Amino acid sequence: MKHGKKYTEAAKQVDRATMYDPADALALVKKTATAKFDETVEAHIRTGCDGRHAEQQVRGAVVLPNGTGKSVKVLVFAKGDKLNEAEAAGADFVGGEDLIPKIQGEGWLDFDVVVATPDMMGVVGRLGKVLGPKGLMPNPKAGTVTMDVTKAINDIKAGKIEYRLDKANIIHVPVGKVSFTEEQLQQNFDALMGAIVKAKPSSLKGQYLRSITLTSTMGPGVKVNTSKF
Repeated sequence: MKHGKKYTEAAKQVDRATMYDPADALALVKKTATAKFDETVEAHIRTGCDGRHAEQQVRGAVVLPNGTGKSVKVLVFAKGDKLNEAEAAGADFVGGEDLIPKIQGEGWLDFDVVVATPDMMGVVGRLGKVLGPKGLMPNPKAGTVTMDVTKAINDIKAGKIEYRLDKANIIHVPVGKVSFTEEQLQQNFDALMGAIVKAKPSSLKGQYLRSITLTSTMGPGVKVNTSKF
């Protein structure tokens, strides 16, 4: 893959053989972000888990103390009083059965997170083929299947992110924006790593965190020293 001049110049500032301290890595990511927009700072965490085994799945959610820097659209599936509660809490879209044809038939996906009350999961389950592949399916572990829709919406709007293994057993998550201060990024990264370290499967033998790379949307990857965790 051919990279542009800006990327090549930025990449020269990163020593590929060095495992950086998290603080130094975040400073480098900020320094090497050269795009004209406010890039997202991402963490890519390679684990020693085998996600094909249920007991080695790593999945959960964490509220980043300084948010993600992105406004998040929340869709809530609920009925009765919970519809009004969701609206009052600031959900962008609320509904029930009426949303199924819109999502299934019209391909409407103008939302970032889906929350559902447990009594609506039968309805939401019919959207599995659409929401599942996009990582939008509500899940109790991530706190998105709940009767407390107010708390769920508040957490998401405050910067709650989900983390889960992909097919290659890597976790990809945002840590904030390049415009954040180094301190804000560090606080977010610490909160994320605290949650991921806690989520280590008890059945896992061998090394849990194989590698951690921090990068901006368009910038070069910076390797982080995993021994800190």
